[in-house]
Amino acid sequence: MKLYFEDLTPGREFDLGSVVIDEAEMLAFAERFDPQWYHVDRERATTSSWGGLIASGWFTASLCMRIYVDQVLSQAAADTSPGLSELRWLTAVRAGDVLHGVLTVVSATDSSRGPDLGTAELRWEMIRDEPVPGQVVLRMQGRGWFHRRPPSEPPSD
Repeated sequence: MKLYFEDLTPGREFDLGSVVIDEAEMLAFAERFDPQWYHVDRERATTSSWGGLIASGWFTASLCMRIYVDQVLSQAAADTSPGLSELRWLTAVRAGDVLHGVLTVVSATDSSRGPDLGTAELRWEMIRDEPVPGQVVLRMQGRGWFHRRPPSEPPSD
């Protein structure tokens, strides 16, 4: 099944599934891409107001992107994206946390790039399942370009 622009109706939500924050992955990412002390220095982080290591927000955003690709983009007639209008890290994420992703279609409009494309405004949220259920830890909003359904392709269910 493919998702086309016509399937991205405002208000539609996609369940992106859950991910467990793996400490080894969290540390490896931080050491390579965001080596700030509260991401990599366990001793210093433990004695800080954080009380321990916290994940890089970029790591959390990367995990969100991964589950978005796995659950939506892998079956979508996607083009590219002109970028994000919002990226917010709302609370600290720690090793062992379980995060659940939700994608919401905010709006869908014609694209100025051409008649075969539409622009979808999308909002991604990563919501903590454990240990504090329902807490939004990451919110991103941005646009994506998606191909329109070809006349020969029947609508999806």
